[in-house]
Amino acid sequence: MFELAHPWTAGGPGPWILFVPVLWALAVVGVVTLLRRTVWRHGGPGRRFGGPRPTARTDAPTPLAVLGRRFAAGEIDEEEYWRRLSVLEEHFGAGPKGGPA
Repeated sequence: MFELAHPWTAGGPGPWILFVPVLWALAVVGVVTLLRRTVWRHGGPGRRFGGPRPTARTDAPTPLAVLGRRFAAGEIDEEEYWRRLSVLEEHFGAGPKGGPA
């Protein structure tokens, strides 16, 4: 009667021997999934986990390029161009040096 109630214990350890390796496999998969969703996606432990990395927009025109385009299109005159250019140079520290000739 004992063998009918517990058929797995009669000939050896039975299927329970797979329980510990399956638990270890689940633990490894869980750790890898956690690392992929946090640390590895955001650049490593030295970086904050606040979200995706900010990317610099390379297609956005610079203020100097916008000013030059407006001057070339005739939207502003030469006096306005030089006045705004001096403000941009003061603020950004960039742009051609000099003034109107």
